[in-house]
Amino acid sequence: MTVDDQPHFHAAAHAVVASTPGFEHVGESADGATALRDVPALDPDMVIVDVRMDGMDGLQVAEHLHAQDATRVIVLATTVETEELSALAEACGAAALVRKHWLTPRMLRGLWVAHRRR
Repeated sequence: MTVDDQPHFHAAAHAVVASTPGFEHVGESADGATALRDVPALDPDMVIVDVRMDGMDGLQVAEHLHAQDATRVIVLATTVETEELSALAEACGAAALVRKHWLTPRMLRGLWVAHRRR
């Protein structure tokens, strides 16, 4: 599942997920509030969340999702340098903080292998 306020990222992430063996894109949300409503029903094993969104940002979304289910793999994605955000990402329960252009099938598979708890 992807959570991002940019439609072009949903399309790109969907293509990466579809190209990853054993993965299936089960849904998308355009904002944090919608994601918190949709995630329990869709029950994705992994959620890719944009860090910067209007309203509830990705760090807040990750914190709520982690509190709901600590076994879900939450990947924060950003277009900015990750160094300044890494401590915040760890504190909110995210498994990883990555640059959006780093998302590849190999990276998703690696994150799943390293962090799956389901």
